[in-house]
Amino acid sequence: MVAGSFGNIMENYDNMVYGYTAVTLGKLFFPESDALVGTLYTFAVFAVGFLMRPLGAIVFGHVGDKFGRRTALVVSVLMMGAATTLIGLLPTYASIGVLAPLLLVVLRMVQGFSVAGEWAGSAAFLVEYAPERRRGFFGSFNQVSTAAGFLLASGVVALNHSIFTAEQVDAWAWRIPFLLSALTAVAALWLRFGMGETPAFAEEQQKGATAKSPLREGLRTQFPGIARGFGFTMLWTVAYFFFLTYLPTWLTDVAGVDEGVARGSNIVGLVTLTVCIAAFGALSDRIGRKPLLIASAAGFLVLSWPVMALLQHGGVAGVYAGQVLIGVVLAMFSGPGPAALSELFPTKLRYSTMSIGYNFAVMAFGGTAPFVATGVVELTGSGMAAALLPIVSAAVTLAVVAGMRETAHRSLH
Repeated sequence: MVAGSFGNIMENYDNMVYGYTAVTLGKLFFPESDALVGTLYTFAVFAVGFLMRPLGAIVFGHVGDKFGRRTALVVSVLMMGAATTLIGLLPTYASIGVLAPLLLVVLRMVQGFSVAGEWAGSAAFLVEYAPERRRGFFGSFNQVSTAAGFLLASGVVALNHSIFTAEQVDAWAWRIPFLLSALTAVAALWLRFGMGETPAFAEEQQKGATAKSPLREGLRTQFPGIARGFGFTMLWTVAYFFFLTYLPTWLTDVAGVDEGVARGSNIVGLVTLTVCIAAFGALSDRIGRKPLLIASAAGFLVLSWPVMALLQHGGVAGVYAGQVLIGVVLAMFSGPGPAALSELFPTKLRYSTMSIGYNFAVMAFGGTAPFVATGVVELTGSGMAAALLPIVSAAVTLAVVAGMRETAHRSLH
């Protein structure tokens, strides 16, 4: 569990530290724009990384299903650590002009490619190692580690801003959170080189039953499951990247909340999410995946608009209460989510098929969520209009989950 989870923490830290430094990066890499447009450009680069998700899903899925989960996970963590460290070493626009944002785009693409192989691999690894009746609990640590990566990125960036002055951050200290990736990458590699293959995949290897062409076979035999995985992931990814990445920027730029309150409440919400995920994962082993998934999707459908209003008009207490509520409702989906998605697919094709549905949805709705939300607010002139994103995605995912069969008490095939 540690080996499967720690690399996921590191990769999500690397991926999200960019989102949490968006305002600073906008000033340093797009200085000729006004503040809002600079932030929009920065979130556009954030979204560009997600365009590489499908390619990463195909490549890492093939490696993971053909040669093993361990091989794919080692390569993904190495690539991510290298790309994030290099972002911390990039010259800014003031030093090399237009080449700076171009290099930033390239490194974001490498990040997107590598993280595409991480999530599905980590989820498959944990679920395949789990005892028969504890897949929800074991699988939930994929999301515990994802939220922990978000939390670590948010915490490190907030600490960085509290230690250094705004001038120091803009001059050089913004690099520190990115350069720390080199240390976490070494630790993740050490853990992953020491881990073995999952029992479920090892059994497939011993029987000679691994797929010769996982992508082709997966698309031919598992396309309905891949489509369900896409719709299943829509709300999940929008909730993560809208509420946990875009929201701190929305609170400061749109709602006029103090930056310290925005960052502090974001950390509280992430702590709530991280603490609650495993409990909901364990609960899904008892009562099933669907009741919790349906409750979470319905919660986002009904509560997104009121929560955004609370965040905008409820004062400091309202901001913190809204972030805690978001954390609990999202944990209700994230706890059973990895197991529920993994259980849709057979072992010999699990990495590829789960990765394709998940990563295409993340590309389409996750990476674009901050960019689209910023654009919607700019076009409409209403901060509340951003709430339409989670509402629409919740409606789609609710319909998909309602039509899925319950898999909690079935054997992993």
